[in-house]
Amino acid sequence: MLLELHIKDFALIDSADLKFEKGLNILTGETGAGKSIVIDSVNFIMGDKQSRDIIRTGAE
Repeated sequence: MLLELHIKDFALIDSADLKFEKGLNILTGETGAGKSIVIDSVNFIMGDKQSRDIIRTGAE
């Protein structure tokens, strides 16, 4: 079970820390808020192929 997600230099996100609770977790927000980017970051750590452009320029 995914308990926490730390995102850094991924797409438009400089840095984000998310904590997930037991049960159903729902991401909400306006268009362009980054909901899909959070899902993409989970897919990335699970081995999904991503374009090299998804990592921010200048990131280590």
